[in-house]
Amino acid sequence: MAFTGKATYSAGPGLPEIAEDVSDIIGIVSPFETPLLEHLGDAQRAATSTVHEWLEDELLPNADAVNDAGIVNPTTTTSFDVSNGDRFRVGDLIKVGSLSEVSLVTGVSVDTLTVVRGYGGTTAGAIADGDAIRILGNAALEGDDAPAARFTNRARRRNYTQIFTASVEVSGSQLAARQAALEDELDYQKQERLRELLRDLENCVVNGVSAAGSPEGTATVRRTMQGILPSIATNVFTNGQNGFPSGSGAGSDELTEEQINAALRAIWDQSSGAVDTIVVNGLQKRRINSFISSARGYGASDERFKDLVSVYESDFGVCRVVLSRWMPADTVLFVDSSRIEVLPLVGRSFHFKRLASTGDREAGQVIGEYTVEMRNENAHGLIRGLATA
Repeated sequence: MAFTGKATYSAGPGLPEIAEDVSDIIGIVSPFETPLLEHLGDAQRAATSTVHEWLEDELLPNADAVNDAGIVNPTTTTSFDVSNGDRFRVGDLIKVGSLSEVSLVTGVSVDTLTVVRGYGGTTAGAIADGDAIRILGNAALEGDDAPAARFTNRARRRNYTQIFTASVEVSGSQLAARQAALEDELDYQKQERLRELLRDLENCVVNGVSAAGSPEGTATVRRTMQGILPSIATNVFTNGQNGFPSGSGAGSDELTEEQINAALRAIWDQSSGAVDTIVVNGLQKRRINSFISSARGYGASDERFKDLVSVYESDFGVCRVVLSRWMPADTVLFVDSSRIEVLPLVGRSFHFKRLASTGDREAGQVIGEYTVEMRNENAHGLIRGLATA
């Protein structure tokens, strides 16, 4: 027998007699994660000025290159030009290129070396323009005077703080009304704006660029920080160019393990830093995952396929692979995280600042001021020009 009593479907248009049933969960789908900032962690100190500076130093170099296209007898010549003669002293033992020969420097005149070839019975080889030179060490004479003092000058580097801010305004009526899924609209708006600003901070840490003119800021020039990618100048590798390996695939531009190892080795050659982080976007992360796919084995009872590389270990370091959606699609970034800090200006980490109310509303702004200290740019590197599809 059909039910003829009062039911929800007979309550009239729009069900005015039925109380609303609204979940207390608000779903947010917009990306706001900051994996690189989380990996770097909070800085142990704060910047104390809008112009943040630090010092860098280096040891006296023990390498150079032959800079002499006019060598007549490459195997027997005892005099040739180099790029930086001030790096050499009388008594230096040197090796040129890939030769097993050791030579002894007996004279230095500006950028011209005079040497004894085949020192210690080693076999002389052909010296060519552009060959690398390694200084093994200096041999001093017993009882000789002290050599002239040599030293390096410390370099001062700088970056600028950038202000990140967003306004929050909520009417008095909105604050008084009972809200679905939350208790305080003002607090909710603060949280939303803070998520957005943290997202923007990571994006600027990776990609930000300082103003070309008046980077310290003026009444009309906004002060912006220099990010990690624009700060790297030494170890910038372009797919298939200047001797760097080409990628794979039809266009020879898909990331390969050979390229990662070549970049890590080049950075290792440049510095004592230890690259411990590889930062990539989704596309290049999938390429790294694919390095081990073909070598993976499975049993007949396996029901799970795992295609994930979170750590890449090579002869030149153990690197955590960080997936960041803010990385350019064609770029892979290599960093020594111990040399990078994201610093707030003292007393200016993200906070909520109430503003004077000029009407029936609560107003304020979420504000923070940050900069990046990236020490020794040649301890980091990047690969560009990779496939983006």
